[in-house]
Amino acid sequence: MSHTHPFKPIFDKNSKILILGSFPSVISRKFGFYYTNPQNRFWRVLAAILKAAVPESTDEKIKFLLSHHIAIYDAAISCEIEGSSDAKMSKIIPVNLEPIFSGARIAQVFANGGKAYEICKKYLEDEIIKATKKEAIKLPSTSPANAKFRLERLAKEWQIIVKNSKIQI
Repeated sequence: MSHTHPFKPIFDKNSKILILGSFPSVISRKFGFYYTNPQNRFWRVLAAILKAAVPESTDEKIKFLLSHHIAIYDAAISCEIEGSSDAKMSKIIPVNLEPIFSGARIAQVFANGGKAYEICKKYLEDEIIKATKKEAIKLPSTSPANAKFRLERLAKEWQIIVKNSKIQI
């Protein structure tokens, strides 16, 4: 079944980091916001690496991201997908990142998982390199489907956002 991305990117003029997922899960589409599946570790991982409390409400999540200069969106604006499985994504149409790149000072793009990274490499690489002078960095997925990565290991891998981006976030 074909789906179109149901929500806008989260960013402001001070955003320096852009984290791209693949496409919202069934649960996220139902609740109308990013990473709302309680099994997805996205918010817990970010809170851990930023040494902050895990944001709960949508408003708290938006404030949390913007206060740490982080923008989020997904790499696909539309696709055919069965359930929430990245492996079942087809007929992918990539997002237009221009509004984010022109409205913020993104210095580094990170892909949340293999499918997001694959979409970045296949469709968005030129745009990302032109805007940031760097390739997107692949991070292990925070999805519950990535069961081999426990929260601590994810946080360790995601630490690159804080450590190697040379950006005060």
